[in-house]
Amino acid sequence: MDKASIVASHHTKLQKILLRWDYIQLLAQSKRKNRVSAPVLPTVPQTFASLEDYIAVFEPLLLEECRAQIVRGDDDGGAAEYHVAALTHCEKVNEFYSAKVAVRAEIGELFPDNELILITKEPLGGADLPKTYALAMVDGHEGLQILSLRLYLESDSSNDRDARLRLALQASGSGWFICKVSELTSIQCFLFFLTLCNLSTISREYVALCSLGSIAFSDTIVSASASDVSAGCRTIPRGLKDYLQTTHNQSQINAIQAGLSGQPLVLIQGPPGTGKTQTILGLLSVILHATVATFSQEGSLRLLQKSEMSSHEKLDHWLKASPWLGVGNPRDLIMPEDGDDGFFPCAPNQFRAEVVGTTRKHRAHVLVCAPSNSALDEIVLRLLKSGIRDENGDSYVPSIVRMGLNAHHSVQSVCMDHLVGVDQRLQSIDRSMSSARGGGGGRERERVRLAILEEAAIVCSTLSFSGSSVFSRMKRGFDVVVIDEAAQAVEPSTLVPLTHGCKQAFLVGDPIQLPATVLSTEAVKHGYGTSMFKRFQKAGYPVQMLNTQYRMHPQIRDFPSKEFYGEALEDGAEVEQQTSRAWHEYCCFGPFAFFDIEGRETQPPGSGSYINSDEAEFVLVLYRHLIALYPELKGGPHVAVISPYKHQVTTLRTRFAEVLGKDAARLIDINTVDGFQGREKDIAIFSCVRANKSKGIGFVSDFRRMNVGLTRARASMLVVGCAAALRQDEHWGNLIKHAQQRNRMFKVVQKPYHALFNEASLAATKKMSDGPLPVQEGDAMEVEMELPSHYDLGEAEQQDEAGDGGDGEEFGDFGNDGED
Repeated sequence: MDKASIVASHHTKLQKILLRWDYIQLLAQSKRKNRVSAPVLPTVPQTFASLEDYIAVFEPLLLEECRAQIVRGDDDGGAAEYHVAALTHCEKVNEFYSAKVAVRAEIGELFPDNELILITKEPLGGADLPKTYALAMVDGHEGLQILSLRLYLESDSSNDRDARLRLALQASGSGWFICKVSELTSIQCFLFFLTLCNLSTISREYVALCSLGSIAFSDTIVSASASDVSAGCRTIPRGLKDYLQTTHNQSQINAIQAGLSGQPLVLIQGPPGTGKTQTILGLLSVILHATVATFSQEGSLRLLQKSEMSSHEKLDHWLKASPWLGVGNPRDLIMPEDGDDGFFPCAPNQFRAEVVGTTRKHRAHVLVCAPSNSALDEIVLRLLKSGIRDENGDSYVPSIVRMGLNAHHSVQSVCMDHLVGVDQRLQSIDRSMSSARGGGGGRERERVRLAILEEAAIVCSTLSFSGSSVFSRMKRGFDVVVIDEAAQAVEPSTLVPLTHGCKQAFLVGDPIQLPATVLSTEAVKHGYGTSMFKRFQKAGYPVQMLNTQYRMHPQIRDFPSKEFYGEALEDGAEVEQQTSRAWHEYCCFGPFAFFDIEGRETQPPGSGSYINSDEAEFVLVLYRHLIALYPELKGGPHVAVISPYKHQVTTLRTRFAEVLGKDAARLIDINTVDGFQGREKDIAIFSCVRANKSKGIGFVSDFRRMNVGLTRARASMLVVGCAAALRQDEHWGNLIKHAQQRNRMFKVVQKPYHALFNEASLAATKKMSDGPLPVQEGDAMEVEMELPSHYDLGEAEQQDEAGDGGDGEEFGDFGNDGED
């Protein structure tokens, strides 16, 4: 059985499981806190006894996460939008029912392939539950209005089409979920549709899980232990090695060299600002250009090299690298020796594109993955802008193809659709073949896609898309897989790209930053949110850690290094000078400061998110005084405002736009902590939101989210929060103690907040000591930013309401901020 057939069989198995489920029962279970009938889930251990044990643990957890995704739409609140469709055809094909339905053309795009939908005879949402319903999956499209659906209806063996069918599990207290097949499959009846979720990612993860045995180093994945590698060592060419030694620090070089021994899995931990992407570029240079080394009988090291090709051989290889010229693909017969030669258009830059050279050898076929499109496009953009290095240490842009959807416009030049569509010769072939063969151009286009995919030196894809059907049709797999942000992926997701013949994988990430997104709280409790990276690290697998940071001012780096990395982080050369700014003359503006504000948290009705309006107002005032004193901060995107809660982000965006004007507010990057991972600004203001001193601080206590939030700034990290509430958590309590010991704790005692930044208060912060102070345990070395005795509180409130912003002489331009 070929790979495509094996993949199809795994898909079929999963569809039989999911399409049997009772949606109404799933909803009822999700709303019960005590899920008596819920399945007993296994817990993910650090190591597994066998492949079967591994699958037995992850399969139920993956299905539990799928359940959570299916009912998520109902949990989000709001009225579900139903669509009406007419059933035009239905027949039983093998074990499934295949149905065709007609929908309005404008809603056809709402139902992509692999979309899971609920079909009912009556709209869901009234007092009475529907009596005839089933789950179905979109299996294809015929134009804009015809959808092909797949249903799995287990029928009674004594009768077929007219039998009553059990479609799923028994609903507690409501009897068996039963419907008449004739009610759902009678031709030209009308049905109601509700979209639930897309099964593409879950399906690909399930297939990868079932295909674990096909991965070359599955024993390493199961045991989480390093292999005893005694052969297959590689060496870096002298020119490339010299380049790496002059442009990379020692921890980066150690990480790059870790894979030369042939160890099948290499883990590289990249804390914030340690040059993770730079390390990946160096790693790709080595993967493509390292030379296999062997030992002669005398014990001396020799390199395996090939003789130089003649001009005729070079021409022959060039022709073989051009399968879209309308001839048969020669790679169906022979494995290319110049698989990484660049013949794709790429973004204009100063680096040469890769071409057939005189000493090109067959090199690795590399797949670079990331969990999200944004993380992937960051790598692709760096590849296009900076290139990588060849064996001589010279820069060039390798042949790259970016697979998948939703690519950023800056990397469109290497996206698959662009590479196929830009070739005028291919378009001519499409037209001629379409007329000669009645549509054969589509098949030719698909052949070109496969050729590009197989011939690119570096293929870039999200983890999920690497499981799409085009990858399973490849004849040439991938030798090496590099996964960025690997600690943000659940383990089955990490398996997806490893199923394409991979012999070695590099997992690059940081388990002390944001984890994978898992909707099922039950699955999280049983360890499903633990990445493969983290599981291996906990099991004692060797990890290469990057320890030199180039992003943050040392005073910002100080606490995260101590709290989260065992004081392992060091500052790169001249980092302090490069991150020092004029506004540091006032200690309240950085490099690090904590503003202790007695705000009030609120929770919007029907929402799990929180708002703290007092913090939002203070953050706005803080920003306005910054730009008043340092107008250069207005002219560009220098400032980020981040918060753990979406509703607080919405509140901040609204207030900034109301006070500053939409154009000025757009220059400030206001986002969630999760949405800002991997990014940085000169100034980051962190609104913590939670202010209840007795009921905990919710997921703000997640130390990984805390770490991300505190490491986004280059020059100034300004934290705004309620110290009394945050002290309930150990890590936040340590941060508050750190701020007190560093004399960087500023007590915000009362409104109006503008008065806290008057001339007298700011002058006091100029005289504060830079270094640590001798503080007794529990003492609060706090600077109260309070009103001076001569300040007229009533006048300040009137000015603030008028939008004037306090002291008219010092901050006289506040009223015009919205015009900038």
